[in-house]
Amino acid sequence: MNLPLDSELLRTFVAVAAAGNVTRAAEQVGRTQSAVSIQIRKLEETLGEILFERGSRGVTLTPQGKRLLTSANRIIGLLDEAAAAIRAKPLGGPVRIGIPEEYGYTILPRALAAFANQHPHVEVTVKCGYSAAQLAAIDADELDLAVIFDQEQPTSGEVLFVDPTVWVTSEVHCVHENDIVPVAIYERSNWCKKFAIGSLDKAKINYRVAYSCDTSGGLKIAAVSGLAIAPLASSNIPAGCRALTEADGYRPIDSSNVVLRRNPRMKSAAIDGMATMIREAFRPISAGRS
Repeated sequence: MNLPLDSELLRTFVAVAAAGNVTRAAEQVGRTQSAVSIQIRKLEETLGEILFERGSRGVTLTPQGKRLLTSANRIIGLLDEAAAAIRAKPLGGPVRIGIPEEYGYTILPRALAAFANQHPHVEVTVKCGYSAAQLAAIDADELDLAVIFDQEQPTSGEVLFVDPTVWVTSEVHCVHENDIVPVAIYERSNWCKKFAIGSLDKAKINYRVAYSCDTSGGLKIAAVSGLAIAPLASSNIPAGCRALTEADGYRPIDSSNVVLRRNPRMKSAAIDGMATMIREAFRPISAGRS
């Protein structure tokens, strides 16, 4: 018969694994050393596996312990998240968000879904588009929050992370090696002319515009299919593609600050909650860049 795992035993196990020492772990969880040792022994008996190797300087995880640690951290995280959601004061009211297309299919949907699950009475409206349009919408009081790109050091808003823009090519089709390189660009974008095409001119790369569109999704299609190289945020490179580097003869195009802008005239607990959720959604990327 398989016995269920006790969450308190898992918390103690995680504390011992992190401390590498039963005594220090006991101090962290507020128990005696003997109580912690009993809990670990009980967990090992429940699983029928040895989780720690004991030594003179402390304890180390066995292979079985390492496997359990991954699941234990996930389980504890889910329990804490569920508890926080239940304890959180329900929010209500409208929240209007502007997001760039680059993150509309990847990072932000998870944040928006999590927020909607925790606060089902909040009316969330999302506008996907260019940064200039999002800023204009904030000025017109049509948005409460917006995630935008800012090439300059922003004078307002919160920088979530810095996302370099690079030329991207297919890992299968080496069109970047052509004598005249086919490129994909945004059809209506001064940025493309100034920065993307400008970087090719500076590197003295012969090119031709082979693909033009108004969306980053279109640029990804061009790169993945091998029709052209495309300027994309380094956090948004599609599968089957890679960034072109100076070793390939290509320079980075620029570095954009990804900024969370708030409408100073719109204030509510729901807006504050959404801002926190967006910030947390980008934290893994930010941590990876630091």
